[in-house]
Amino acid sequence: MKYVRLSLSMAPEVRHPMHQFVVERDGYRASYLLRGNDVGEAVQTLLFHVDGFPPDPYREALERTDHVEEYAISTCPDDTFYLYVRDRPSETGTELVEALTTAGLVVVSPIAYRADGTVGLTLVGPGGTVQRAVEAVPDGVGVDVREVGEYDSRRFESGAGLTDRQFAAVAAAVDCGYYETPRSGTTADVADRLDCAPGTAAEHLRKAESHVMARVVDRYDGPA
Repeated sequence: MKYVRLSLSMAPEVRHPMHQFVVERDGYRASYLLRGNDVGEAVQTLLFHVDGFPPDPYREALERTDHVEEYAISTCPDDTFYLYVRDRPSETGTELVEALTTAGLVVVSPIAYRADGTVGLTLVGPGGTVQRAVEAVPDGVGVDVREVGEYDSRRFESGAGLTDRQFAAVAAAVDCGYYETPRSGTTADVADRLDCAPGTAAEHLRKAESHVMARVVDRYDGPA
């Protein structure tokens, strides 16, 4: 069983309006699709985690688009928010879902709709099926295959749910020696690599560590 990490790109005029909003508006880094019901149907029910703030401009954009039938927002203390939405997908979005489901693949959450206009997702299935799905991506959608390999859920579960910025902070921390013993890197070193304040880098690391450690504890069955 194989997995493939893809980065999809499409022209602004065929992106979903809320993804285009994230691209155009400062302060919004990505929106992450966590869960979905009736995906690809005429009306789909979705749960997103939006890495951006404040929510009011996002709410105003939701009100303007005719794709959204109903929504609710719940803010978080870390300048992000959750979005429940009943949404009508774009034509390109529907074609993309059809390509993946017809091939019989599983999409591993989350799906990242990034501020650079790309969509990051991971697919899992038999090797031949993965290749057929890549070939079936509709016209107008660019496909960049970032990684292919044998699927092992442990590679995905601990990092699932981290925002791109949190993952970048952890990657920078590992690279500069922040987690070595003795420690050879500092939060200032991480901040330099992220081009942010040391306090912001420390906060990204704290949230990422909290998320990963909570998953470790949840899966701990006690000593063998």
